Amino acid sequence: MKEITLQDLLEAGCHFGHKSERWHPKAQQFIYIEKDGIHIIDLAKTKEGLEAAATFVRDLVAAGSEILFVGTKRQAKAIVKEEATRVGAPFITERWIGGFLTNWDGIHRNIQKIIRLDEEEATGKWKKFPKHEQMKLGRYVRRLKTFYGGVLSLNVPPQALFVIDVKKEIAAVREGLRTEIPIVAIVDTNSDPTGITHVIPANDDAVGSISFLTKTIADAYAEGKATAMKQAADVQEKMEAQKKKEEKKVAVKEEKAAMKAEEITATLTVAEEMPKVTKKVRVAKKPETK
Repeated sequence: MKEITLQDLLEAGCHFGHKSERWHPKAQQFIYIEKDGIHIIDLAKTKEGLEAAATFVRDLVAAGSEILFVGTKRQAKAIVKEEATRVGAPFITERWIGGFLTNWDGIHRNIQKIIRLDEEEATGKWKKFPKHEQMKLGRYVRRLKTFYGGVLSLNVPPQALFVIDVKKEIAAVREGLRTEIPIVAIVDTNSDPTGITHVIPANDDAVGSISFLTKTIADAYAEGKATAMKQAADVQEKMEAQKKKEEKKVAVKEEKAAMKAEEITATLTVAEEMPKVTKKVRVAKKPETK
């Protein structure tokens, strides 16, 4: 994982908080100073929180779990989509889908429905419908993809959330808290950090700050995914080696059984031939009668 420096955070503008009159009292622990009516965030705590969050995400993904990237505010949409797509992570960027965590069965049915309709269109099954019905289905699928497009790869609910702005994404945070899954979040000075598992105190409005923090978490995700894939490959390799070993054992046993069968057959053949030889010998040695 790339080392995070205070200079990187400073250049990204992570230290700028909100105006002092818009602060949240519970965010006071992350405020370094007030300057010109604006709260300045303590970058040492930002660095500490970001490193802890990145380590958590890396280890979570390496263990085979999944984290959902959530960023629906105007400044975050494109960044979250780009970074999540780059590393193959699921994401939501249009609006939070109500019940995504608390009603996963219903959400999963919708995901499967989109996949099925896509397959039907690709295989030409829609051609049996009139043109207006095909156009209606196309609009329906496109609308669903607007909201579900970033989560079509999910077969199980995500085991954690990465949230850009906890105030903006309060619905996602509430569902995360209700389902008791870890939440990694960028928390600005106007936000309540209560319930957030891994707080990254930083500017959640500036594009530079959002971009740097999201990229760091995405890189941690990619590192964890690479580790998970390597572990899966190692397990597969061990299984194949074990399979070959078992096959070799079976082959050796079969070979020994075949050899034993041949020995038994040869012994029986010799046993069958012996009386004939003995009989011939006796006939040859029988004395002549006068």
